Amino acid sequence: MAQIKERGAVPMTPERVRFKRKSQVTVPHEIVEALDLKEGDDLQCRLEDGKIVFVPMVSIPKDQAWFWTEEWQKEEREVEEDIKAGRLSEPMSAEETIKWLHEKSE
Repeated sequence: MAQIKERGAVPMTPERVRFKRKSQVTVPHEIVEALDLKEGDDLQCRLEDGKIVFVPMVSIPKDQAWFWTEEWQKEEREVEEDIKAGRLSEPMSAEETIKWLHEKSE
């Protein structure tokens, strides 16, 4: 049988699985180990070019989802660029920071 190589992982021989009652399938042990899957892990299931694809997912607590919005991530990238370019100010006390913020908002 042909071997498949996924993103630098160990080459794997394709395995046949059976579609069972209640739409269940068992992920082969070799794949579970290669992806370090644990019971309770989330998997995204999607259809790509006539193939069923499962992708391991990391859940983000709802109260932290704001950090992963496109707008916030864009601003994070801008800050990283400023830091790399040395565009930094001297440290300020809390009072100086509040004063600076008030001046910027006027």
